[in-house]
This record gives sequence, C-alpha cells and structure tokens, in this order.
Amino acid sequence: MPLGANKAAIMGVAGVSTGDVVLLSTQTADSDTTITFTNLTSTYNHFIFKFYNINPDTDNVDFECQFDVASGTSYAQNLTTSIVTAEIAKDATQQYFRNWADSQGNGTAYHPLAMELGYGATECANGELHVFNPGKGAGAYETGFKSRFQEYHYGGRSWDVFTGGYLMTTTAITNVRFKMSSGDWDGKIKQWGYK
Repeated sequence: MPLGANKAAIMGVAGVSTGDVVLLSTQTADSDTTITFTNLTSTYNHFIFKFYNINPDTDNVDFECQFDVASGTSYAQNLTTSIVTAEIAKDATQQYFRNWADSQGNGTAYHPLAMELGYGATECANGELHVFNPGKGAGAYETGFKSRFQEYHYGGRSWDVFTGGYLMTTTAITNVRFKMSSGDWDGKIKQWGYK
C-alpha cells in the first residue's frame, strides 16, 4: 500500500482521515487490565492497530489478543496461529530464530503478540496488528491476522516477534480485546480502517 495521500493517517496524526485510510479510535491504557475495540464492521476490509510503549506492571508476561462476535462476551474464538521470534542479547553473544509452542491449532486461548516482556520503567513493546475481513461473516473469506512487534525481553534481549493466523468461524467478528497474560499495563493503541 503506497503511503501517498494516506501518509498522515497511517502515521497517526490526530483527526486526519485521508482517502481510504481512516483513523477510527485511540485508546490509552493506564494501569488497565484490558482494552477492547468493538467496531470491527463490514465497512472496512482491513483494520490496522498500532501499539506504542506497551509496558506491563508484571515482569515476564505476554501481551495478548482474542476476538469475539457482536453478541459474544467469551473472547474464546477458535484460532489457528503461528509465532516466530528473532532474538539477540545486548552483547550479541546469543542469537536465536525459533518457532514457539504457543502457536495454536483450532485453540481458544488468547494469542500472544509480544512475549515475556520486561516491566522496567524504560522497557516496552511497540508494534502493529493487521486484521482482514472481520465484519464480513458467512460466505466471505475467513478473518485473518498478522502482527509484528519489537520488544524489550525481561532477560535484557531484543525480540522481534512475528505472528499470524486466522479465526475458524463463519460468523462476523466485531470485537478484539488486548490484555497481558497477568496483571495491568500501560500504553497507547491507535486503530485505522482501510477500505
């Protein structure tokens, strides 16, 4: 997607809705347990979430998401997902590239977007999540998603976390919830709709 006229909206300038990319919402967590967006409608084929300075109150926790339908409150949709990380220690003595067992095959657990986060005052995760076709429902393509986060790992390493997957339902997905695997957190989330 070329930036062109949509550059201001994509980069997060408040109040800018240029062309096909529309800034829909901004939510800020301040010692919150969850942040929920309930506006994944069929108006947009593609939703983009950007995450800024996601910082947990507890050390060594995962930043996670799960989806739900309009009438649902369980946030336990069936997911098939994959997680890959690229990691390096501060002194560059340890470098890894690996797949994670946290991937799911038709599971209902929350899906990690950033893993084993550090909780220090200067430690955080930043990234983005793309959700495709969530509000379409039966007869449409499945709701797919992909994410990429850069994080400060609790062990003092830099992690680049790549995840992706799809929801195994023909019902329209309208809600997404973000939380830590344990405890409260701080940070900002911006949401765009892309036609």
